[in-house]
Amino acid sequence: MKSLFFFGLVGASAAMLHFCVVWLLVSQWQMAALAANVAGFVLAFGVSFVGHHRFSFASSQAKAGAALPRFAVVALLGFVCNELLYGLLLAAGLEYRLALLLVLIIIAAMTWILSRHWAFRSSPP
Repeated sequence: MKSLFFFGLVGASAAMLHFCVVWLLVSQWQMAALAANVAGFVLAFGVSFVGHHRFSFASSQAKAGAALPRFAVVALLGFVCNELLYGLLLAAGLEYRLALLLVLIIIAAMTWILSRHWAFRSSPP
């Protein structure tokens, strides 16, 4: 239960950074939302890995060197799903901030499952 709390806290922090970067790049620099989403993902990745390794899944005692490549796979898979779903929602006419919020919530569930059962395991199957 403690790991789920920290996962939510770290995830919310990374998602907030991601969201703010997208909002800033779109509203202030007129960058395309999908391109801004890439920048948001890259910046949020560091916050996410460090926070999940140190807090969310610290009890697994996974070594950072082993967990980082596995978490990168999880994060990249999440980002591909994020970008595809975000593009679909934007094409359907949803406002970019609402679409991004929905996508970030949906992808968080997938990331939790893969991180808990694979990325931060001390000895992956």
